[in-house]
Amino acid sequence: MRYFSLKKRNAFVDFRQATLEGQAPDGGLYFPEKIPVWSNGLIRGLRQHSKASIGIGIMQPYVGDAIPTKELFTIVEETLSFDFPLRRIEERISSLELFHGPTLAFKDVGARFLSRCMGYFAQTLHQKIVVLVATSGDTGGAVADAFYNVPGTAVIVLYPSGKVSPVQEKQLTALGGNIHALEIEGDFDDCQRLVKMAFQDEALKKNILLTSSNSINISRWLPQQIYYALGLAQWDADSNPIIAVPSGNFGNLCAGLLAKQSGLPVEHFIAACNANEVFTSYMNTGQYCPTDSIPTLSNAMDVGNPSNFIRILELFNNNWQAIKETVSSVSITDAATTATIQKVHASKGYILDPHAAVAYKALQDHLENNETQKGFILGTADPVKFPDVVEQAIGISPVVPERLKKLMKKQKNSQLTSWEYPAFRSRAVEILKNI
Repeated sequence: MRYFSLKKRNAFVDFRQATLEGQAPDGGLYFPEKIPVWSNGLIRGLRQHSKASIGIGIMQPYVGDAIPTKELFTIVEETLSFDFPLRRIEERISSLELFHGPTLAFKDVGARFLSRCMGYFAQTLHQKIVVLVATSGDTGGAVADAFYNVPGTAVIVLYPSGKVSPVQEKQLTALGGNIHALEIEGDFDDCQRLVKMAFQDEALKKNILLTSSNSINISRWLPQQIYYALGLAQWDADSNPIIAVPSGNFGNLCAGLLAKQSGLPVEHFIAACNANEVFTSYMNTGQYCPTDSIPTLSNAMDVGNPSNFIRILELFNNNWQAIKETVSSVSITDAATTATIQKVHASKGYILDPHAAVAYKALQDHLENNETQKGFILGTADPVKFPDVVEQAIGISPVVPERLKKLMKKQKNSQLTSWEYPAFRSRAVEILKNI
């Protein structure tokens, strides 16, 4: 498989180079030259295949000969070494729980796959891989955990000061070692902008291999297709599901759309957004107008200019009408999010985190107008990561796992840094000198 930059379509690289670079030299996102078609055996036999077999079947065409099959199988096995249960909440709505990994968030999948690919590639490099990642909440924690003590790598995490939950912040800042946290005086879009500027800074990259672990990196984005297949392997309804995806930077939804084009049997996707409704507005008008992000209870989705929007356009050949045939989008308020957490807990005994609540409300509203359909949401984070929001809604806090209690007792270790590039660059240089 070859990959091209969405800015410069005539320059192709292989999986290894695309992974190590993270973002193309021209600032564009990498995109596969062709979309693989899943075999009929894989699609029809989802229930019979192991998680690792499904993962290999999906990822092998993208990886090609960049990683030998034996090593790739080990990478996939380690990536999927936890459960992905599809839990029925009510008759027509289930939740694909993606938060049973080490950092209690769906991003463990992409982060673990990426870190293990990087670790494999680092064996043949003569310079350290430095992973630069912007996070609105869960990405940074998943990346930090996945890369912690991986030989030949170091991580610099940028997160918006005061805009992540206490659990998320400890996951970003408490590991130490090869993990370095910069607390940016701004929002997620500022963090993302600084990362993009760093990738264009040739002097900064002179003596290191700088790469990204956001979903702009193909090795973070592409493996997210796997859990959609794992969800379908547990789907027992006669009709194909409607899938509601909590959406912020749109890597998750884009992976699902890619899987559908490869053969995943899905009826329709709902991009469930919070007050950051740039994609919802696009779906309604055909006009894409990025904005500043707005803080909400579902903070990991607080993105005003989603990076992966351009990949969605590419998947559908920039055809707005074609996108509308496969995807719809709604924006859910904080008030509706809180009310949904409360109602679902009161009636079903199930606790939603605020991101899942956004998806649940979006799917519930859709099904009210489509009485013969059923679907599931992506449960992207354990409710324990958002105790204040959950307690406000239901009057009790989620039970804290023992491993999380230990993490919360650890010391926060981050450097408060301006949103202006010169200040960020100075901090980054200090870190790089000691790596």
